Amino acid sequence: MIKIGFIDYYLDEWHANNYPEMLRELSDGECQVICTFGLIDPPAELGEKLTNRQWAEKYGIELLPTIEEVVEKSDCLVVLSPDNPEMHEELARIPLESGKLTYIDKTFAPDKATAQRIFDVAHAHNTPCFSTSSLRFCTELDGVDTDSICKIYSEGPGTLEVYAVHMIEPIVRLMKCAPRRVMALDGNKRHPSYLVEFEDGRLAQIHHRRFRGSPYRLTLMDKDNRATFVNLESDYFRLFIAALVEFFRTGVAPVPHEDTVGVMAAIDAAVRGCETPYRWIEL
Repeated sequence: MIKIGFIDYYLDEWHANNYPEMLRELSDGECQVICTFGLIDPPAELGEKLTNRQWAEKYGIELLPTIEEVVEKSDCLVVLSPDNPEMHEELARIPLESGKLTYIDKTFAPDKATAQRIFDVAHAHNTPCFSTSSLRFCTELDGVDTDSICKIYSEGPGTLEVYAVHMIEPIVRLMKCAPRRVMALDGNKRHPSYLVEFEDGRLAQIHHRRFRGSPYRLTLMDKDNRATFVNLESDYFRLFIAALVEFFRTGVAPVPHEDTVGVMAAIDAAVRGCETPYRWIEL
């Protein structure tokens, strides 16, 4: 059995609620979440939520008082806090000093500098780790002729701060190149649009549509201005969990750290760009 420990900002959130069963199922019972730590109980503004103690009782997972104890009892570690990336540097430090396989949930960090500092801790202690958007594992991306791509248009749901990782990460996978600079195309924070220019000069144009049920959709343009339409409809979250199980089995991270740092830099620039649209922000 691979014993997994959870470390979260607060525990009653969608990822913590769903990871344990999915890890069990997709590993045929090999991966088991055995213990957890929550830094705070859910804030009152989130509405009716379970306290960390109530959550642990509901899911039958031992609640421990410190991160150190979770690290000690576990073979592998998952740092959650999916909606509070500003907490990852604090929550991940002890796991990344342990040498034990560690996954850090999306969104990895609030900016490029923080992302690099987190990975620097992992590198200093030889701790294998990664972070990702689940959409990186969409099967619709597997057969794409990436060499033919000249420009990408991307549409998807959600807020810029929380969902940009799901928009940008599949593009970075397809471009196979680091983002260089970002320009917000307007100051509309509800339905933001922005350009990401890559180091080889190619562009991606991204638009967030804050409507219920909006799909993730890519339009891939080639050098002859022909379009390929890609709807990201596969069961990407289960595909991600399967990749996480494989990481815990092999210790081989499926996402390069350089990709993650570039994605975080682009997200931060897109957020800041909404304050000063139509100006390039260098990464």
